[in-house]
Amino acid sequence: MKRGLLTVMALLAAGQVFAAGMREDRGEGDFSVLVYITGVVAGSPPYELLVEGAQEFAASHSGVTIKVYEAGFNQAEWVEQLTSLVAGGAFDLVLGSNPSLPDICVNVGKKFPGQKFVITDAEFRGNPQISTYLYNQYEQSLYLGYLAGLVTTSSMPHANRTKKIGVIAAQEYPILNKHIVPGFLDGARLADPAIELDFRVIGNWFDASKAAELAGGMIDAGVDVFASIAGGAAQGLIRSAAGRGAYMVWDNTNEYRQAPGIIVGCGFMAQKKLAEEILADAVAGKISYGSSRTVGVREGYLDFIGGDPDYIASLPQDIRDKFGAFMDDIRAGRVGYTVPPLR
Repeated sequence: MKRGLLTVMALLAAGQVFAAGMREDRGEGDFSVLVYITGVVAGSPPYELLVEGAQEFAASHSGVTIKVYEAGFNQAEWVEQLTSLVAGGAFDLVLGSNPSLPDICVNVGKKFPGQKFVITDAEFRGNPQISTYLYNQYEQSLYLGYLAGLVTTSSMPHANRTKKIGVIAAQEYPILNKHIVPGFLDGARLADPAIELDFRVIGNWFDASKAAELAGGMIDAGVDVFASIAGGAAQGLIRSAAGRGAYMVWDNTNEYRQAPGIIVGCGFMAQKKLAEEILADAVAGKISYGSSRTVGVREGYLDFIGGDPDYIASLPQDIRDKFGAFMDDIRAGRVGYTVPPLR
């Protein structure tokens, strides 16, 4: 108990540093935001884009203050950290992006009923303190999986005859298990129903050596196209794919130049745009707390980066033509699918 009390006191002190002068001294129109990162920013495109969007919004709006807190990878500490940070009432809004955050915010919010939370990449309804925005990652995985299916069944240099694709993930969680992994396989099977999936878990978001080891074993088992949800650990997968000869598709950001000819497709997530829109609505008092909104390709928050020279150079024309037609159908709503429930 003494150790826990000392930890809380230390975090409170840190929170006072972050919040110094923000509550008592700010003007009537000022608005303070805590960007709470469950992990670290570097190496995580969704977190990097969230922070970038928040900071750019603050830079262009007088009176808006942004503080970024990196909570690290020890999830057992997240509730205690967030409790300590908001205890002083310094923040009008806590902004985060993680499927596990709503449950944490429920617990913290019980102690501080005036605190508001907005979370992207999550789904949660019915709590008057929390608003969430869920990216349709089943849809994104569907079209990335379709591209993976076209590649694994092609005559490209690293494609083999096994018709096997792979996913390497840092951890298992509901969106991964119910949307991302099934969507990736469902999309691949639109290209060829015989395609199989090899799915393996690292156990954390930073062990690139473990990711490289898993990738090597999967390549030995016949996997020739990978997707990853692994944060910084994905660098190990890139090394293995480049060294052993395999392909990758990437979620959310343009990473073609990390491994030209190996990373053959990149999705796009408008996390920065969404962060700026959320803050604009929050400052204006337009957030609908207690609700959850799902956003995808047709809403303008997900897409595919198809104009990059490295994408064009990586894939034969016939694959790009087939995939381009498929993406046109996705954008027009002509591809029928059912998003599996999360709960």
